[in-house]
Amino acid sequence: MLRIAVRKRRADFALDVSIEVPTPGTIALFGRSGCGKTTLVNCIAGLLQADRAFVAIDDVVLEDTGANVRVPVEQRRIGYVFQDARLFPHMTVMANLRYGERRARIAQPFVDFDHVVALLGLRELLNRRPHELSGGEKQRVALGRALLSQPRLMLLDEPLAALDAPRREEVLPYLERLRDELQIPIVYVSHQFEEVLRLATHVVVMDRGAIATQGPIETVSRHSALRAIVGDEAMGAVLNGVIASCDPSTGLAAVQIGAGIVHTHLPDAVPGAHVRVQLLARDLILATHAVDGVSVRNMIAGTIVRIETEERGTELVEVDIGNGAIVVARLTRAASVALGLRLQMPIWVLVKAVSIQGHAFRVRAT
Repeated sequence: MLRIAVRKRRADFALDVSIEVPTPGTIALFGRSGCGKTTLVNCIAGLLQADRAFVAIDDVVLEDTGANVRVPVEQRRIGYVFQDARLFPHMTVMANLRYGERRARIAQPFVDFDHVVALLGLRELLNRRPHELSGGEKQRVALGRALLSQPRLMLLDEPLAALDAPRREEVLPYLERLRDELQIPIVYVSHQFEEVLRLATHVVVMDRGAIATQGPIETVSRHSALRAIVGDEAMGAVLNGVIASCDPSTGLAAVQIGAGIVHTHLPDAVPGAHVRVQLLARDLILATHAVDGVSVRNMIAGTIVRIETEERGTELVEVDIGNGAIVVARLTRAASVALGLRLQMPIWVLVKAVSIQGHAFRVRAT
């Protein structure tokens, strides 16, 4: 269990948060710039002294101001990766990694040099110096150096913020491997929801130093606090599914979500693999009966469980598609009236397979 409770006042800004989540996992701190994400991780790391704090990982208490306990920064066994890689410019990649090894403070390392090099794809980079690396390569080396210090917790403070889109796409699969293959809790700071969608197991949405909402990404994805940050176009339900079958000739995979099947393009899909799918509210169509003779591949039966009227003359309609899975569709008030939508009404949810492309990612079973 990772338990964090921090209060810190700085001039006209006050941070007051409390988080308690199972370990391991990736806890994403998400919110606009200036909401307190970096202040919080600096307090966790011990780089910034909080007014009141309690930080514990499983049975190890790193800070408890009430009991006058404050483990020094260098003894907390926390790996911290910043926006900029902060590699030693005069050292090779190998020397930078070995520096991380020398900082390790445990007798029996849980991850060794060769494992880290393989995990992060660093073998071909070992003899290079930082100025010879791309931004994405530098961040992978920074991750490796942090891992080799044998941390009990990783803090990643917007590690992809300085990278362009292609370099972010280069690094994200390695972060997924880090999450899935090593049993290290991660606190991941970001203001890019695409990163949170791919990496997080628990999401903490922050606003002006406080927690607006927190919980599993499936629940937080539908919360108004998240919608206020990501905007209407990026708002939608996040669901976990299992690949039921795949067609190598088309690249289409059939994904079991709730009580229905959703088809999407997932090359190299393997039946039985777990995936996370985001269904954007803007892409969902509702129908009062099953529809024939249309190009839409996905039609899922469900029941309306919530209708929220928005200020601009639209409605958000939440539909239970079975087994606890809930999707949300946005439509005009006029369309809702024409369809006669009401709570507990049976409904069909339609979504094109192409709309899900780029919004489905493999995850490890939890």
